[in-house]
Amino acid sequence: MANKAYKFRIYPDDEQKILFARTFGCVRMVYNHWLDRKIRQYEKNKTNVTYTACAKEMAELKKTEEYAFLKEVDSVSLQQSLRHLDTAFKNFFRQPKTGFPRFKSKKRNKNSYSTVCINDNIAIFNGYLKLPKIGQVRLKQHRPVPDGYRLKSVTVSQTSGGKYYASILFEYENQVQEKEMQSFLGLDFSMHGLYCDSNGNEAAYPGYYRKAEKQLAREQRRLSKMQRGSNNRSKQRIRVAKLHEKVSGQRKDFLHKQSRKIANDYDCVCIEDLDMKAMSQALNFGKSVSDNGWGMFTTFLKYKLEEQGKKLVKVDRFFASSQTCSVCSYKNTKTKNLALRAWECPQCGTHHDRDVNAAVNIRNEGMRLVIV
Repeated sequence: MANKAYKFRIYPDDEQKILFARTFGCVRMVYNHWLDRKIRQYEKNKTNVTYTACAKEMAELKKTEEYAFLKEVDSVSLQQSLRHLDTAFKNFFRQPKTGFPRFKSKKRNKNSYSTVCINDNIAIFNGYLKLPKIGQVRLKQHRPVPDGYRLKSVTVSQTSGGKYYASILFEYENQVQEKEMQSFLGLDFSMHGLYCDSNGNEAAYPGYYRKAEKQLAREQRRLSKMQRGSNNRSKQRIRVAKLHEKVSGQRKDFLHKQSRKIANDYDCVCIEDLDMKAMSQALNFGKSVSDNGWGMFTTFLKYKLEEQGKKLVKVDRFFASSQTCSVCSYKNTKTKNLALRAWECPQCGTHHDRDVNAAVNIRNEGMRLVIV
């Protein structure tokens, strides 16, 4: 069995928006309340409060007059909040690099909650999504759900710009058969154009953030000059958030279309295993690296290939793809200079475009790894 999530935009009415806001607040309150409880317990006697104990305490808390409002929201969403807290708390002690769980802020954190499908309490039909305690919410279903997919859970979230989304998780039988690798493509990361492939084609990424940078800077300056807590500041904050969401949406749309085209045309795609965070810090190209979204692109490409029984092969990041002649394997150390965009091989005389030559070498190395 395998899982797959579909993210759809939903359009709640005014009453449903109030119910969503109430649920977001209750989920946040439950998380913070029992995080404080866990911290105090651990400081007292170095023990942990289990999920079961927290759930029992929450059931008793609902009976009190002070916390009776917790009955008004979906009980499963509150239980899921406790599960997420328990997982975060355990992960810190197992893997300290994950960081200690932090209290959720109404201002900083994204509004979201998760709920589980029990006895068909969640369903999609006729352009609506049925949710516990919320009712039927209008849904924009941009793609059909395949037959045989069983709905497991839903995560409802609200963006900073005020849009609502439902990420719906389905379970299905994974019957994908691995394909025989016949067509290969190499991709070399490009700082401004996203990538250059082994066929000499470029993605020509439009640079959405760079285009919107001046407008974003102007709107953010206006926001910084407004009085905190004022209605005008609140409106301006939403205006800035919508600009960021637009850029993010444009980027995702472009990357989805590019990755879908490649996944449909090739059986195996070869890329370098790059550390994008280190590149953005070491080379001072933070904006360019973040804008083209190479990491997001490779994630999209990987799952699209795997759905069809195809492969994404990662070549070692220290493989000298830019320095090696793809014809005679001569190693030219002069290409370490990033300003050198084209060169001729001293040994065989072949003229190389730096990026195309690197993509061909990455493809050849990936083919070698797959065949071996």
